[in-house]
This record gives sequence, structure tokens and C-alpha cells, in this order.
Amino acid sequence: MKQVMNQDGRGPGVILPGTSVYKVRAERSGREYVIYVFVPDIAPPPSGYPVIYLLDANAVFGTMVEAMRVQSVRSDKTGVVPAVIVGIGYEAKQPFPAERYYDFMMQVPEADLPRRPDGASWPKYGGAEAFMHFIEEQLKPEVEEKYSIDRRRQSIVGHSLGGLLVLQMLLGNPGTFRHYIAGSPSIHWNSAWIKQQRASWVLRAENCGTEMHVLIAAGEQEGSHPSGVVSRSRELAHWLGQTGLEGFSAEFTCFEDEGHISVLPILMSRAIRFASIG
Repeated sequence: MKQVMNQDGRGPGVILPGTSVYKVRAERSGREYVIYVFVPDIAPPPSGYPVIYLLDANAVFGTMVEAMRVQSVRSDKTGVVPAVIVGIGYEAKQPFPAERYYDFMMQVPEADLPRRPDGASWPKYGGAEAFMHFIEEQLKPEVEEKYSIDRRRQSIVGHSLGGLLVLQMLLGNPGTFRHYIAGSPSIHWNSAWIKQQRASWVLRAENCGTEMHVLIAAGEQEGSHPSGVVSRSRELAHWLGQTGLEGFSAEFTCFEDEGHISVLPILMSRAIRFASIG
């Protein structure tokens, strides 16, 4: 495990084995992102590596990489196959920078937003469509040019507002990924849009002709939260699972004794196993 000096000079930082970091500026929005990439220490299969795109890399990239490194060594026991992990983050020290509100949320009427606990205004939001275009039109092609990638085995993972973005990608443009993993998704931030999309989603999903698997998860302790994240997530997963689409599955998992933040390590572990499905 290589050590380097932190940019603030306060001592050694750590570079995880098999990882690299670079910056990229989105062509449409001009916003800058820090991209973290993990590549397995084995040759890619003939079809290329599966790839997992991970939101909120500032908070969970290291967690997912370590889970992948350990569990993929014994795929026969864990069900986890070696995959490239592409984390999308920001040049910030915080695990959850305010920039994520803009990138993960669509434009919604301010009156429809939940009240912030401290009564303050929410950070700037509304750039989700541009962010989704960045992933599809710019980041994916760059990753596929640099690494041997199996385009048929692509996954997207997000938590909280990131989980909301995962669902917005699934409902708004189905088929861009094979596996969609949404942890504790903030459905209450965009419930009207989600309801609207459901009216025509089955037909659009059929037309895309792509195999898709969806995992929506939350922590048991979130059940009492006024957002209704557990009940909303369970209901959406049930609806998706009843659509009867060929090559499609959806499930909901509630992690016992976990809360909104403590659920992250177990969610990352489950995500890499779920992303290894067929």
C-alpha cells in the first residue's frame, strides 16, 4: 500500500492498490469532477471487465474497493467477480460535499422540497440531467477507451441523493446500465416525477431490449424517518418486480439494525455481489 503526502502537507495519505485518480471537466456544464478508478490485478476476461460506476466517491470509494479486493479473490465463495470501479467525486475534504445536491437532483418546485431540519435553504440543485449526460456521453466513453470494459455488464451505485439519481436514470432512460443499486434513495425529493415516469416506463423499458436488475435497499433504523424511505423503497421495488418484463428483476433489502449512514459498508458489499449477477 503506497503512502504519499497529502496536499495539505499534514502527513502521509494512502493510495489504494490498483487505483488511480484524475480530474475531468464536464463538456456540457463545465463542472469539474475527481474520478477514482480501481482496476483488478488480473487480466481482463475476453469480453472485458464488468464496470461499476459509484456515486459519492468521496465517502465510499475506499470502502467498495477494499470489499472488491478481498471478496473477488474467492469468487466461488463470495459470488463477487473482479470488476473495474469508477468513482465520481469532488475536490473536497467532506465525504458528502454540497455539490452533490446540484448533480443528483432535478429541477423541482421549491414548494415540493422537504423542509431542512435547521430551517436553512437547501444548496443549489437542479443539474441532474446534465450530470447524467456527463456519465453517458463523456465518462463512459473515456473509461471504455482506457480500459477493457464489457459494455453489457455495467452497474451504477448510489446512496441517499445518489440513490435518487440511480432511480432517475432507471426510470428516465432505462437500459443504460444492467444493474441499478439504489441505497436509501431520497424518493421524497422527486416523488411527483417518479410517479409520472411510472405511467409509461414499462413500454419504454420493453423497447430498450436490455437485461436489467434493480436492487433498492435501506437500513432498518430508517423506518421511522418522516421521509418514508423504507416504505417508499419497498413499494417501488415491489411495483418494478411486478411489471413482468423479460430479463428484468427488482428486489428490496432492509438491513437489520442499520441507519442511514451506518448502512454504507454493508450496502457496498452487497452492491458488488449484486453487480456480479450474470
